[in-house]
Amino acid sequence: MSSYAIISLGGKQYRVQEGERLLVDRLRADEGATVEPRVLLIGGNGAPDLAPSTTVTARVVGHELGRKIRIGKYRRRTGYKKHTGHRSKLTRIEIESIGAGKSAAKSAAAKPKGEQAEKAAPQKAETQQAAGLPEGYASMTIAQLSEAAGGWSREQVEAALEHERSGKARKGALAALESALEEKK
Repeated sequence: MSSYAIISLGGKQYRVQEGERLLVDRLRADEGATVEPRVLLIGGNGAPDLAPSTTVTARVVGHELGRKIRIGKYRRRTGYKKHTGHRSKLTRIEIESIGAGKSAAKSAAAKPKGEQAEKAAPQKAETQQAAGLPEGYASMTIAQLSEAAGGWSREQVEAALEHERSGKARKGALAALESALEEKK
């Protein structure tokens, strides 16, 4: 059994195999461009993988119009007749690879950078410590943050609140830190 993938393009799901051509809703990519759609499932070689880390590479072959759909309106005994039509704007894509291609080259090139990222991670932790953020703050969920904020010093709570306001501004985190700051007063 050959491998297949279920991809999501334009809010619709398609079951694809390598070398297959299919029509999808119009994509903004130019002809000849490469597209990497979101992969929902990889299967065919043993058990299906519901959380795939592989990618599917597709090439835009061309842009087309779908077949004409005729729409007719008619009201009896009045002589009212109206006809219109519609042609969907579609893109024909060809699946070049499942689990290889550009993404494999990117991941191979990213390995040396991964070592650099490991070196940068301690520096990032040091900058968080220097900013007055509590240890492990970046990996905390909102629930963990609201529990731990009671044990932090006033300076740490203020630094965390400033960090949230300048960054993502998670609603639950802001509320938890503001209530912890009120308790410190």
